[in-house]
Amino acid sequence: METILPVLQQAQLASIEAKRLTDQQKIAFLDTLATILIKNTDLIISENKRDLEKMEDNNPKKDRLLLDQNRIQDLASSLQDIAKLEDPTGKILYQTTLENGLKIEKRTVPIGVVGVIYEARPNVTIDVAALCLRSGNAVLLRGGSDAEYTNEVLVKLIHQALKQHNITKEIVQLLPVDRKFVKELLEAVKYVDIIIPRGSQQLIDFVRANSKVPTIETGAGVCHTYVEATANLDNAAKIVVNAKTQRPSVCNSLDTILVDKTVAAEFLPKIIEGFNQFDVEIFADDEAYHILEQTHYNHLQKATEENFGMEYLSQKCSVKTVNNLEEALRHIRKYSSKHSEAIVSEDAEKIAQFLNEVDAAAVYANASTRFTDGGVFGLGAEIGISTQKLHARGPFALEKLTTEKWFVQGNGQTR
Repeated sequence: METILPVLQQAQLASIEAKRLTDQQKIAFLDTLATILIKNTDLIISENKRDLEKMEDNNPKKDRLLLDQNRIQDLASSLQDIAKLEDPTGKILYQTTLENGLKIEKRTVPIGVVGVIYEARPNVTIDVAALCLRSGNAVLLRGGSDAEYTNEVLVKLIHQALKQHNITKEIVQLLPVDRKFVKELLEAVKYVDIIIPRGSQQLIDFVRANSKVPTIETGAGVCHTYVEATANLDNAAKIVVNAKTQRPSVCNSLDTILVDKTVAAEFLPKIIEGFNQFDVEIFADDEAYHILEQTHYNHLQKATEENFGMEYLSQKCSVKTVNNLEEALRHIRKYSSKHSEAIVSEDAEKIAQFLNEVDAAAVYANASTRFTDGGVFGLGAEIGISTQKLHARGPFALEKLTTEKWFVQGNGQTR
């Protein structure tokens, strides 16, 4: 293949059919696809294994790449959740009748053709296809070579479900992994309405710098949890351990612990038991290092500047002691990727200040940042977590795959 132009043209035509699909057709497709995924669990796992075998065991992407029986079941369940959501298109956002009799409405409509560029995350293939079709869009999927076999089998199964409902398969297309076609996709302003990168900061930066098509970033996560002086320290330890260890390879996992100096000596030893179970490597500033050294923790190192502002995506984190809330806020302003940030505190005023002032897509009080997720938030699934401020912020899900359109009806009015 020398060009993806035919694929782009097919997607544009398919987007017209996607807009014509009824709510019942969309729901039926999603239910069918959920059933097909479960029936083909062994096939999916087999193809996924081929991808896994290409990746080194110490690669933090490997956990994201893995599809096992439980994760396939979760994908099927998410399809059923999306099917239960209200169709986001056709909603009347504003209506009025002018003095001259013109009737004006603003309604939600599909975006059109959505291009998604992502890395070793085969779950994105299912989530994005489902969300785009449910919202009346066509989608072009460009997954990474790390998940090539898995993505191919998943799209074949999506096409099976589309065929069963007499829906054109061009509504969901998988682009070749050859990098030479990425530039063509990013410049396809005539055929593609929006590009969404999901993956590393390197990928996001590349798309931002090279795309002529409007983009929505689903950013990397550099997430902090601040343990304030009044915090319930047992709760704080539980929250921190969960945020770091429950699934470290995802963007809402904890990267840096900020702890008030007045409670650091009491709090930091409380995380050791939980961290020991996962061999979490800690990069601690001088004061935190001195405290943790007394626990004889085996995976302790002194922090350097580069240990702050880093998205670890593995069982690693940094620790910094701070004098007060203001210092914690300054640190977050400097190093945060504006994804998910948390405070653990019993002081209502300080909680309110933290939640109001921290510039992030999701802010938490007394809870783990691991909850930043479209499915958990009741959105069915997500394309990613947007860390920008235009159009979509936070879990980028069904409702944000629409845009607005003005409908004006008259009976001969002229101006």
